[in-house]
Amino acid sequence: FGPDGFVELGGRRNVPENSRGEALEEDRPTVTVLCPDCDTEVDIPPSGPGGLTTDHLALDDVFLETLVTDGPLGCDLCGEGDAKSRCDVCCVNLCEFCCQAHRRQKRTTSHPVQCLEELKSRGRLCRPVLCSLHPGQELRLFCQPCDLPVCLECAATLHRDHHCCPTHDVIDRHGDRIRELVTVEASQEALQARVDATANEVRVFARAYASAVEAHCLSLLHRLEELRVQRRNQLHLQRAQLQQALLDVGGGVEFAERLLSCGSDAEILSAKGVTLRRLTSLAKNSYDPNPATVATDDSSGISFMAREPAGDVEGYPVVGVINSKTVDLSKCTVEGEGLQRGVEGQQGHFTLVCRDSAGEQVARGGEHVLVSIVHKEKKNCTVETTVVDNSDGSYGVSYTPKEPGTYSVWVCVKAQHVKGSPFLLNVKRKLRRHSGMFHCCSFCSSGGAKEARCGCAGTMPGGFKGCGHGHKGHPGKPHWSCCGSTAEQSECLPQSVLAAVSPRGHLRTVEL
Repeated sequence: FGPDGFVELGGRRNVPENSRGEALEEDRPTVTVLCPDCDTEVDIPPSGPGGLTTDHLALDDVFLETLVTDGPLGCDLCGEGDAKSRCDVCCVNLCEFCCQAHRRQKRTTSHPVQCLEELKSRGRLCRPVLCSLHPGQELRLFCQPCDLPVCLECAATLHRDHHCCPTHDVIDRHGDRIRELVTVEASQEALQARVDATANEVRVFARAYASAVEAHCLSLLHRLEELRVQRRNQLHLQRAQLQQALLDVGGGVEFAERLLSCGSDAEILSAKGVTLRRLTSLAKNSYDPNPATVATDDSSGISFMAREPAGDVEGYPVVGVINSKTVDLSKCTVEGEGLQRGVEGQQGHFTLVCRDSAGEQVARGGEHVLVSIVHKEKKNCTVETTVVDNSDGSYGVSYTPKEPGTYSVWVCVKAQHVKGSPFLLNVKRKLRRHSGMFHCCSFCSSGGAKEARCGCAGTMPGGFKGCGHGHKGHPGKPHWSCCGSTAEQSECLPQSVLAAVSPRGHLRTVEL
């Protein structure tokens, strides 16, 4: 540590000396001290500690603290009276008598003097910054090449060739630079504080979300165990029903065989009605179109959908649900007008909706769906179908019939018919559109052209090939030029009908 309480980081080294044994100015060793407040390394200038920049704010704070805590101050000039004022230039405390003498002297008459009580009540000093080389001269100018504040005498002598301007002209630019650095530093501190706060929020969220996921996992496992018990009970019931059905079928068959082998003709004929009804009932009940009543490899219908939203748990959204719905063919529905009605050459549509035993739509796809459309009279006439899995339990079916007539529509899931299958589809003949215009006569619609023709049997003299008002064969009302039909909202008559009409006959009305 140096004599001033600073830490000396540099020391004296072997340096060149002049003839008197003194170190040369430019070769003096550099002494570096460490600031006890901010730990910043500061180089002591060659002129010594006095060459360091003066902290005027610190000096003002020290003087105000002394003024407040030490009580009345003595006069620095006479040492006898209590100080009442302070000279900002000489930095001395003056009693009332010395203050008057200070103002009468020609050398100090222009020095600003302030009352100590006023300074004490104000809490801060507002005194000018004076030049260290020219006492009494205020630093009012700023030398831009040297980047130093200077007084008038310094500007006229030492800095006479430099560009100097008033301090109030450059304070905004230099003050903004300081504010910018302070703002950047404050922004960095605010950024770090925000990053730390966000990191804590992330950790809290992660712990809470992990707790919610764990709770959701336990809930899924509990639900899975409930489904296992429920399906086990259903399988036990189904097995008992199948065993009972097998016993009923065996009893009915045994009775029928005994009746046929041991009964007389009269006994067989008298018991025929009861026996047939019994056997028919057993045969009907033995076929169950619902695959859910038969234990197969996928009869449990339990699956885990990892990406399916499962709502909120403890305020956090989670995914993953256990799907326990199985398709019940007796509850499946087929919707759409295209299931019952179609038009030749036009695409038809209908939708198959797979439902569970409760009638709710199964929220998944992947079922094996088969749709077949066959003509009722022409067995070799089939319609190609396209089935699209919508992955939500519904399947879109599209087809394009090429011939009119009645078709049988088979809709099967897992190779078994849904309820109502096979369905009846009626395909109508395609509507023939008119290729001409609906006009009053060929003469008017063509503007009197002789080559204009009409589908009606009308003719005109004078070489006109079409019809005209009041002439032979004109229907007497507006009609279609392509076929002669007088109904505007109609389909075009086929060529067979037009060929059957005599060109010389009077076709007044042509309608289907």
